[in-house]
Amino acid sequence: MNLRKKTLIIANWKMHLNTHQASLLVHRLDERIQVHRDIEVVLAPSMLSLQPLSQQINHRKFKLAAQNGYATDEGAYTGEVSFAMLSGLVTYAIVGHSARRIYFNETLEVVRDKVQAAVRNDIMPVICIGETKQERDAGEGRQVLHDQLTTALMNITSRELERVVLAYEPVWAISTFDGIIAKPDDIEKSIAYIRMQLRELYGEKAAENMYILYGGSVNDHDVRSYLEVPGVDGALVGAASLNYHQFSAMIDAAYRMRTEA
Repeated sequence: MNLRKKTLIIANWKMHLNTHQASLLVHRLDERIQVHRDIEVVLAPSMLSLQPLSQQINHRKFKLAAQNGYATDEGAYTGEVSFAMLSGLVTYAIVGHSARRIYFNETLEVVRDKVQAAVRNDIMPVICIGETKQERDAGEGRQVLHDQLTTALMNITSRELERVVLAYEPVWAISTFDGIIAKPDDIEKSIAYIRMQLRELYGEKAAENMYILYGGSVNDHDVRSYLEVPGVDGALVGAASLNYHQFSAMIDAAYRMRTEA
């Protein structure tokens, strides 16, 4: 944990909760989570819930993120929501999540264009990268990370990099895909490799300043062990973020870590 940075915790609600249920969850979280200067809590509800929740949340306590966006700012793309439309409504947007890559066939180039569109519209992309079990077993994990990282950042300048977040989310550790629990040692090696790639692309200072989160079946019982991994600046939380007891406990754990440090 780098004490010079805030700890960034993002709740990805995926395709769960209608607008009423999302509002109720925010109410429960608001009761349990305090404003911590050094912790940024981000909620990524469904696209339908973004607008009403923007009116409900305490903006000192929570920020909003979109789960997706379309790379073209406007046009005859029926059913799509562009990053230009999301501008001013969200602070962050999740880009390249494994579910998008697997279920919706998002290629490296599609992710690249979405990253550029988010930055162009003053939204911070949270770029998800991670290898599958098959790729890991075949010894291709680092090549996958290299390709996903370098392509996603292809059109991003050193100055723009300050407005970009990475999330290492190994597909083999995600519960949706019958994931196995990732050991902190495994995570540390991958985070170190990602930082090395960033140093080669942008230099030492930019690489150290960039936020890298860990995601992959994170819950209130193991979040601390992942936040203690060198180079990890926060967490991207899936299923556990739908449980207000678990998610608020994760924020408390991050706060205790910083206080003890």
